[in-house]
Amino acid sequence: MSTAPSAARRFGRALLVLLLVVVLAVAGWTWFSLSWSYSDGDRGGVLQKFSRKGWICKTYEGELALYIVGGVAPEIWNFSVRDPAVAQKLADLVGERVQLHYTEHRGIPTSCFGETGYFVDDVARAPGAGAGAGAATLAPGP
Repeated sequence: MSTAPSAARRFGRALLVLLLVVVLAVAGWTWFSLSWSYSDGDRGGVLQKFSRKGWICKTYEGELALYIVGGVAPEIWNFSVRDPAVAQKLADLVGERVQLHYTEHRGIPTSCFGETGYFVDDVARAPGAGAGAGAATLAPGP
């Protein structure tokens, strides 16, 4: 009488249970990190770049130029967008002064949801910004 098949079967079941626990833990952490925001706020500047990119996981990524003082190089703030409707609004406003509302999510285990932890969920043209009001309007005059 041999106990080898039952020991191998128990090991296989234990390995399967362990794998299932790991997959559920990663899925739970991903859900938690995407649904709970660490912070939220608004940023204003010139939307200088917006694109959809990625080899397998296509994400919407953008760059906002934050001008503090005219004539000084801007700080670049990178962000991601998950909502296609917001992405379309942003694509229409490239080169414009905009105000973005964002939420920050830390600890996301993969970049398939976005390359940054900052997710823009609303966009509006900045008050007083007309069509074509980009970085050139922020530079100091002669």
